[in-house]
Amino acid sequence: MTSRKWPAVGLVALLLLVVAGVVWVNRPAPTPTVTSRDVLIDVVDGPDGATQPIQLDATFYLPEATPAPAVIVSPGFGQTKADLVDDATDLARRGFAVLAYSARGFGRSTGQIALNSPDYEVEDADQLVSWLSRQPEVQQDKADDPRVGITGGSYGGALALMAAGLDKSKKIDAVASLITYNDLSAALLPNAASTVPIGAATPAAGVAGADGVFKKVWAGNLFGSALSGPRLGPANACGRFTPEVCDAYTRVATTGRADQATVDLLRRNSPVSVAGDISAPTLLVQGEQDTLFGLDQADATARQLAKNNVPVKVSWYPGGHDGGPPGDAVRSEVADWFTYYLMGGESPNPGTGFSYDVQGTVRARGAPTLRTVAAPGYPGLHDNATTRQKVALSGPQQQVVTPAGGSPASISSLPGVGTALLGGSSTASSLAGSLAVDLPGQSAVFTSEPLASSLTIAGTTFTTLRIGGAGGAGGDTVLFAKLYDVGPDGRRTLPGAAVAPLRVQLPADGSAVDVNVSLAGVVRPVAAGHRLQLVVTTTDQAYANAIAPSVRTVALAGPMGLEVPVVNGVTASSAGIPAGPVIGIAIILGLAALAAIVAALRRRGGDDADPELADVPLVITGLTKSYPGRLTAVKELSFRVEHGQVLGLLGPNGAGKTTTLRMLMGLVRPTAGEIRVFGHKVRAGAPALSRIGSFVEGAGFLPHLSGAANLELYWAATGRPPEEAHLEQALEIAGLGDAVRRRVRTYSQGMRQRLAIAQAMLGLPDLLVLDEPTNGLDPPQIHQMRDVLRRYAATGRTVVVSSHLLSEVEQSCSHVVVMHKGRLVAAGTVHEIVAGGGEATFRVDRVTDAARVLRELNGATGVTSDGQLVHADLGATDRAAAVTALVKAGIAVEQAGPRRRLEDVFLRLVETGDSSGGS
Repeated sequence: MTSRKWPAVGLVALLLLVVAGVVWVNRPAPTPTVTSRDVLIDVVDGPDGATQPIQLDATFYLPEATPAPAVIVSPGFGQTKADLVDDATDLARRGFAVLAYSARGFGRSTGQIALNSPDYEVEDADQLVSWLSRQPEVQQDKADDPRVGITGGSYGGALALMAAGLDKSKKIDAVASLITYNDLSAALLPNAASTVPIGAATPAAGVAGADGVFKKVWAGNLFGSALSGPRLGPANACGRFTPEVCDAYTRVATTGRADQATVDLLRRNSPVSVAGDISAPTLLVQGEQDTLFGLDQADATARQLAKNNVPVKVSWYPGGHDGGPPGDAVRSEVADWFTYYLMGGESPNPGTGFSYDVQGTVRARGAPTLRTVAAPGYPGLHDNATTRQKVALSGPQQQVVTPAGGSPASISSLPGVGTALLGGSSTASSLAGSLAVDLPGQSAVFTSEPLASSLTIAGTTFTTLRIGGAGGAGGDTVLFAKLYDVGPDGRRTLPGAAVAPLRVQLPADGSAVDVNVSLAGVVRPVAAGHRLQLVVTTTDQAYANAIAPSVRTVALAGPMGLEVPVVNGVTASSAGIPAGPVIGIAIILGLAALAAIVAALRRRGGDDADPELADVPLVITGLTKSYPGRLTAVKELSFRVEHGQVLGLLGPNGAGKTTTLRMLMGLVRPTAGEIRVFGHKVRAGAPALSRIGSFVEGAGFLPHLSGAANLELYWAATGRPPEEAHLEQALEIAGLGDAVRRRVRTYSQGMRQRLAIAQAMLGLPDLLVLDEPTNGLDPPQIHQMRDVLRRYAATGRTVVVSSHLLSEVEQSCSHVVVMHKGRLVAAGTVHEIVAGGGEATFRVDRVTDAARVLRELNGATGVTSDGQLVHADLGATDRAAAVTALVKAGIAVEQAGPRRRLEDVFLRLVETGDSSGGS
């Protein structure tokens, strides 16, 4: 035996040396040190500088080596410098001196909010550049001219562009602008109606202004976020805004229309007003899930900068104001941009190409697949980068009604949900896209035939509508156009929750006019067999709707239907696999081989099974789990589970239940003690784990597949023969019936839980381990789950279930283990636990006399009455002795029994920390 081990041991040593060498060569460099200091920077307040200077609260981040090029990080609306720590630290680690600050009117910065006014916020940025020129840690091109770039997202992204446009001395050397606007009047008052001929290049963002439809919910969200804080005067009800901004917002919010003064203000405070003067290389990043600043805004900026012969790169990422802020990939892209244009040297040229991300099938745990498509140039600047696929629509002319007051209104987007409620994730936009509602009578619908092949929409889709006034009535008309992806099952999804509002002036006689419509830009893969559906509604809850009732006709103008943009690019990942992943794969393979050899050596070294426990499903002995610097999660836990038992693992939050189950599944390694399943020790990869079915983490299913298909796919991944799955038996016990043939997306929460239990039962494991299987279920579903567990145990197998529903455990389980602070406080049958102790209830004919007799018993306490019932804690007195005493006193005892429920026992045990109890 020993002679056989040496070759394997030698191979292990060789593999260790190889892996160690690869890891050493490719070890990550130490994280660069970043230091920082807080500063208050005085800036002139306003164009004349006549008032007292205001102060901007900032933090200056310094890299290890200085002097270094500088980057200004400008905050989004409502953000402070505290929200910019990660961005600033990342750039400082890349070797930049970084100044992150709170804009005027936010955080500790003083002054009023002027909405990126050239005279206020943009002038502040210019003075920050001058401040950097006085810092010895900042690299200087010449006197009073630092090497500096500027970046920001949303409000800060527009500020970055405007600062570069108004930089008369050309001190700003590079710009990275993220998820921002080109023209604030067009962003907040959009109008998708266009006179651009169909088939021409994608139109730039139109000048909407007074003709636009007010984006009231988004505007209200933004404006409301700055209302906190002291009032700025008795006549100003707009918090920290300047009176000019306050008055403009009040006018448009109360009327739903913008006058020319408001449009002029918004355009002056937008990059469009200075785009012709921007000469710094510019990176534009825009979100694909953004109902505030859509893809059209970056498109307009890119077109304007291209006229200046400025290097421009455009990237779309799967986020935005609805779908989450830019992540690590975008941060890296921004850092690379500044590295090339501010540091030079050997850094690669980031180019002027275009890329966008395509979200595909949703994975089991909710995260979508993602692929990046790259093109050599931005389609808005290089028309040959885009082809337009024509998709025919069908549908008759239809009448649509605008209700009086514009209510009730259809739903397309949920403005602010992505950041306010869901923490900024693509889930928000997906939720809104799935919940879109078009009210009957207010909507005209035009649908394509099923697509013969898949296509990916990337940008703005065009169509032409014929709009008229029913009954000869004309005038102002507000409509909303949106494009749905409709699956074969009829399920509709509104990509990006995107809607295109349009305002049309009909002739007084109501005669029809043809209107070219630019639908909201989206990125959406549409599968073969799906349909595209154009819906035109008269209302939308996110916008200021027309309040006068009217009836309009909507029809398709001409046979074309839709012109869908398709970008001629390549999937970026097809260009090759970077060396880093290859090395990682090699290491993983080496470690896998090493693990296999070690496992083989363990098997050769003898079986660790305990023959005396070979028929016992579960034995836990002295189990302990401690974490460095933390309390012990589980301490010296011991209990045993036999065939046919349904054991409930109880304990308050933090008792150690889930940690215990994770150790049982081999997911967490114990600090001390052991777990044996049918006599075999449990460890990661132990063969004994094949006899356990588990539902410890939330189950993930592919929503587009049926329940049965999900189970078959799961079992195939185990590599075991299909006949060993016992699929039909597991489904019969779970009780899903015909529902198992339906797609999982149609399942209720209860059905999903039952499917998860069926998945755990595949292969009919001897031990079934379930963590909170009744979470999210209603009472009937909980009752059904109880039957599932009992039926499974009735087959002679064993179930261990963790739950916080004490009454349910009392009805479902045969045995109970109670944990508190990681320790065992009680174990035994439910009957033993409930019946233990001295609390008893007696039904008697003379309640007052019975209470007096019980109080006189030795050690009896807590005597109370309730109708014909008398309750008492008998202490050391036997219940039979108490009955005898009552009968001797002439009291008729109709019933005597334990008083406590499992809930009472549980509360008492965890409050006292009592470690006594059954074995």
